[in-house]
Amino acid sequence: MRIVLANPRGFCAGVDRAIEVVEQCLGHFGAPVYVRHEIVHNRRVVEDLRAKGAVFVDDPEEAPEGAVLIFSAHGVAPDVGERAAARQQRVIDATCPLVTKVHVEALRFAREDCEIVLVGHADHVEVEGTLGYARDRMHLVETVADVETLVVRDPERLGCLTQTTLSVDDTRDILEALQRRFPAIQLPRKGDICYATQNRQNAVKTLAEEAELLLVVGAPESSNSNRLVELGAKAGLRSHMVQHAGDVDAAWLAGISCVGVTAGASAPEHLVQEVVDRLVELGGPSTEVDAMPRVDEGVTFQLPPELRQSLA
Repeated sequence: MRIVLANPRGFCAGVDRAIEVVEQCLGHFGAPVYVRHEIVHNRRVVEDLRAKGAVFVDDPEEAPEGAVLIFSAHGVAPDVGERAAARQQRVIDATCPLVTKVHVEALRFAREDCEIVLVGHADHVEVEGTLGYARDRMHLVETVADVETLVVRDPERLGCLTQTTLSVDDTRDILEALQRRFPAIQLPRKGDICYATQNRQNAVKTLAEEAELLLVVGAPESSNSNRLVELGAKAGLRSHMVQHAGDVDAAWLAGISCVGVTAGASAPEHLVQEVVDRLVELGGPSTEVDAMPRVDEGVTFQLPPELRQSLA
């Protein structure tokens, strides 16, 4: 049996930054520090940070007055920041800069008196935060069918944003439907789409050329991990999400000569390696492990300015 590792896979720059923010805050301010929502959608990462002294809460009211409160990579609505300020909490904003760009676009559309169509998943934390920037003028669509029933005040004054963890491929049909119905709509800028989501999907397409089985290391809550599983299945691969090595079912390997392994943008590399070790154990001594050529995505994000100032 042959195992092929996708490249790129796993952590993106926004996730790397968010985890570093929590670790730096723990080192600088001391435990506990409070984090609104899971910093990223990965149970192992969250448990590791909890063991170091991070406390995960749903709202500022669950953290003490004056506490250090970190906003997760997914971003928050403005009212969350206002409630934290009212409790005199020291906010460190670990929102992914790509999500922040979408928030800025929402505010721009609102200033221009445009209605906004947001393409995304209703139950996703990022979408909840983005809706808060212009809730009275924003319409959420998840499917082409939603576009067909969408009613707006003025089709000539319409902007569009997308959840960042959706790729160009994910949104293509919906954006095309929006443009057909509303020719004057201002579609999202390409820079608002998460580079990491698209790159990891492209790697799965390449894997599909030789693999028969795809394992995606990720979490059920992770939008981009779920899309990788869906993309593998669409390409004709038997595709499964695994959160850790223990999820790998030996029965999946029956008759398989090549397994592709990738990971969502919030899955750490050590989980990938544990899955590979499990596959080697099941496949026996003749199992070969290869990797696609390494890809340098060339993206890094600075720590939030308020944290850089404190560390300085």
